[in-house]
Amino acid sequence: MILAFHLVFFAYILIILMPNAFAAADIKETPQWCFSSMKQNSKQETRRRKDDSTKVWPLKYKQLLQIEDHDFAMRPGFGGSPVPVAIDVQVESIDSISEVNMDFTMTFYLRHYWKDERLSFPSTTNKSMTFDHRLIKKIWVPDIFFVHSKRSFIHDTTMENIMLRVYPDGNVLFSLRVTVSAMCFMDFSRFPLDRQNCSLELESCKSYFRWNAYNDEDLMLYWKHGNKSLNTEEHISLSQFFVEEFSASSGLAFYSSTGWYNRLFINFVLRRRIFFFVLQTYFPAMLMVMLSWVSFWIDRRAVPARVSLGITTVLTMSTITTSVSASMPQVSYVKAVDVYLWVSSTFVFLSVIEYAAVNYLTTVEEWKRFKKRGQISGMYNINAVQAMAFDGCYHDSDMDQTSFSLHSEEDSMRGKSTGSPSTDSSQIKRRKSLGGHVGRIILENNHVIDTYSRILFPIVYIIFNLFYWGIYV
Repeated sequence: MILAFHLVFFAYILIILMPNAFAAADIKETPQWCFSSMKQNSKQETRRRKDDSTKVWPLKYKQLLQIEDHDFAMRPGFGGSPVPVAIDVQVESIDSISEVNMDFTMTFYLRHYWKDERLSFPSTTNKSMTFDHRLIKKIWVPDIFFVHSKRSFIHDTTMENIMLRVYPDGNVLFSLRVTVSAMCFMDFSRFPLDRQNCSLELESCKSYFRWNAYNDEDLMLYWKHGNKSLNTEEHISLSQFFVEEFSASSGLAFYSSTGWYNRLFINFVLRRRIFFFVLQTYFPAMLMVMLSWVSFWIDRRAVPARVSLGITTVLTMSTITTSVSASMPQVSYVKAVDVYLWVSSTFVFLSVIEYAAVNYLTTVEEWKRFKKRGQISGMYNINAVQAMAFDGCYHDSDMDQTSFSLHSEEDSMRGKSTGSPSTDSSQIKRRKSLGGHVGRIILENNHVIDTYSRILFPIVYIIFNLFYWGIYV
């Protein structure tokens, strides 16, 4: 009886406890399966990360440079001595020089050197690390700007032309390729025989609203290797200028509200190429002046010829002067080219005035001569005076001399028809007599003012050119 009771009791216990045991076994087996699958997934993710280098490098340099552990809103060594920032420049090209806008455009590589111990990192090989523009926004960099700049930009093809190199001891090289258009205060008093001194000025930003506006107590700018810090390409050339020299200098700028700032200067001297202006301005002006002198050798009674020549040269000089002024800024002082063009225009104008004086004196002289002879009422003499004033014919005395020479020629022709033995000798004598009459007519029609002008005008113009080129060249 007791044995039967024990068997029933054990059977009851087995029926109650067996389902719980199987459930506990299932619970123990399930985490092991989950843990094995999680481990497998983590291994695959690690292998995938190793294959993808773009996900590894950001983690490495952030951990190596420890950027997140420092506040880069403050300069290195804040509260202590100013941060020395060395500068050097590699000039790539001078793109343009504009006289009208008084500016220049330059492309160059600007390099900064400073030390920030917050960026130091341990290295067994002592090699530097190079980064692109993405790291620039996370660290401290000098706030350099260009004084008197009109336009500037950093090249961004195909990526932003910025390079950052960090050394294990914390030294930093920050380089960028930039194009700047800046003002150049030009003096045109000797144009086009001038030299222009232009400069590009670099300075720490003095903005009232930026946290990194550092004066000389916080940031010290200087040229890394003195004048050798400025390097230029050998092929730099311009269409209108020779680049004579490049030089680097430094100084201080004071602002009453913010204090003193270090300023660096990139100076260069430009000498203008003169040959273009010789061909386009000076040589045409010389030709017009010499062309106006032709009037002195034309008969003084050839009014249309001399007047048209004088007016043409005056208008041409006016056109040359206008074209030169149109390509220059409207300055309020006299330029060297203005002196030459206005003096040349004065010579051309005086040649026209000279003929006006000659024509007037000739008319007065002829009227006095006709009045003295009492022939002013004769039809022939009236025609002679009209011819003198309009179409350049000779007056009555000249006509008498011409008719005399023509009669002599008729006599010589008659001598030929009668067969005189001395025909050849008499013909030669008569030709000489006719040449003498024509020469005398020309001399009588050459006014004394024309005679002196043929000598005086060229001499004075040559003297002016000697003084002009001696002073300005």
